[in-house]
Amino acid sequence: MNRKSTKTIFTLMLMSSMLIAGCGGNNNNAANNTTSNNTGNTPAATNAAADDTALDTSPFKISFFGGDASPNWNKMQDEVGKAITEKTGVTIDAEFDVGSGGGDQKIPMMAASGDVPDLIFAKGNLSTLVDAGLIIDLTELIDKYAPNLKKVYGENMGRLKYSLDDQAIYQIPTNMGVGQQAFDATGGFEIQHRVLKELGYPEVKTLADYEKVLKDYVALHPETDGQPTIPLTLNADDWKIMITVTNPAFTTTGAPDDGEYYVDPETYEAQLHYKRPAEKEYFRWLNGMYAQGLLDKDTFVQKDDQYKAKVASGRVLGLISQEWEYSDGENALKAAGKDEYTYGHFPVTLSDEYKDHSFMQTGIDGYGLAITTAAKDPVRIIKWLDWMSSDEGQILRTWGIEGTHYTVNADGKREVLPEISDGLANDTANTQKKTGIGQYLIFGARYGDGVKDSTGNYYTTSFPEQIVASYSDAEKESLAGYKATTWKDLFPKEDEFPIKETGALYNLPVPTDGQYQVIYKKTQDIIRKRIPEAILSKPADFDKVYDAFLAELDKAGAQDMEKEFTELVKKRVTLWTGKTF
Repeated sequence: MNRKSTKTIFTLMLMSSMLIAGCGGNNNNAANNTTSNNTGNTPAATNAAADDTALDTSPFKISFFGGDASPNWNKMQDEVGKAITEKTGVTIDAEFDVGSGGGDQKIPMMAASGDVPDLIFAKGNLSTLVDAGLIIDLTELIDKYAPNLKKVYGENMGRLKYSLDDQAIYQIPTNMGVGQQAFDATGGFEIQHRVLKELGYPEVKTLADYEKVLKDYVALHPETDGQPTIPLTLNADDWKIMITVTNPAFTTTGAPDDGEYYVDPETYEAQLHYKRPAEKEYFRWLNGMYAQGLLDKDTFVQKDDQYKAKVASGRVLGLISQEWEYSDGENALKAAGKDEYTYGHFPVTLSDEYKDHSFMQTGIDGYGLAITTAAKDPVRIIKWLDWMSSDEGQILRTWGIEGTHYTVNADGKREVLPEISDGLANDTANTQKKTGIGQYLIFGARYGDGVKDSTGNYYTTSFPEQIVASYSDAEKESLAGYKATTWKDLFPKEDEFPIKETGALYNLPVPTDGQYQVIYKKTQDIIRKRIPEAILSKPADFDKVYDAFLAELDKAGAQDMEKEFTELVKKRVTLWTGKTF
């Protein structure tokens, strides 16, 4: 994403994978998923050879639903897509979520009707389909037909199990790479490069620092290109309120991302993260920013496209988000040659006592692909996913086609062709539609950034040298001002934290029936109403409004929901570590 349209080609590809893709009690077991729920569609019922892992390359169509929008999907008519079809015979008949995100509306309807595609990326809604008996257990399929999947996941295979009570494998996690090393930061608190340069690259570590930078600059430049300068705007449209409004409350106060919960790392007790006293102070800070006129007055009424248009105008000095969330607006700036209006990233916290946990590792755990009971040939599908997980398949998905998208130099190193790199940076949508690079990352297991293949090349195009080469001059200048090489240099590193025993708890299967979901829906409605109300209240009324918000959560049953989630967390820890409680 400019010189660059994001920092690296792989960041582009990761964003695409999230968009293509792309923060419970169940009564199905392996037996009833492969018999009563899937008569005629079980591995045993297919005509594939039971002991043969060879790939059938005859024409084969797989229907698919992805839980996020995919604006650059080109129906496999891109160069990588055509290569996949040529090598495997497979075409994907895809549908993508275009509504709330995550399939939150579509997947419950699938569960109720039983009308599902062959393959699905359900994100946080997998449990809904599992409880409806619509997802098959992949354990035997992987064991018999998927040596590449087993190789990639290796010692992490146990983490693929659904739960302590149901140890089937219902999905293969594909939204993250095994052995992933993050080489750059693409989230945090953002500030335009022009701001940093004019103010002499000021210290930006705390909320007070961040506020001062925005306040000082807007005082100097109340207008940008004839329009009012906006110090800070947030995107509160639908589910994105979590990304830019509520999630930063835990990142600024030293907690990892566990979705809507904070989980004590010693006791595993869970509570809605909004109940932490420190987070109240974060929202008090936003309240103060609004009172001073530093937070966009339209933050809680603007739509996603209006927010992105403001970013694209160049008049927004600061954001609190992730690159994938605001990239459309930033890409417009880059295409217009306005690199100085794009953003750097900072690990801002409430005060010096807290540490940003963005790079705390969760281990292998995440959203992924599931095969449904509608699939007439699960063996063919798992073999295809296994080929996509091979070295050949991974390199095709991440690097593209040799000679077309990359070359191999005399030293045996792969190098992305300049025109492809430039296209992905400056004309992302059209380049991805043409090349297909980054469009297929979720379709198979893969190694993450920093892992090398047998040739000594990285599996992905995101590695330090490539990242630095992809920075714009404005970015390089800002980083030099902070004596850093990449934005990650400013953040606490992975080795400063233990690997989370609980994994990514936003992906923990939860009950899809009973009181849990009723309470969860009630609390979400309260959060999305009362957090904006607290931020927009008079500062003198903030405590009263916020305290009433917390009381309202408990009145809706939050404590019962928290107890149930706590037990689920403990069961996961038992499943993954053997600890008992």
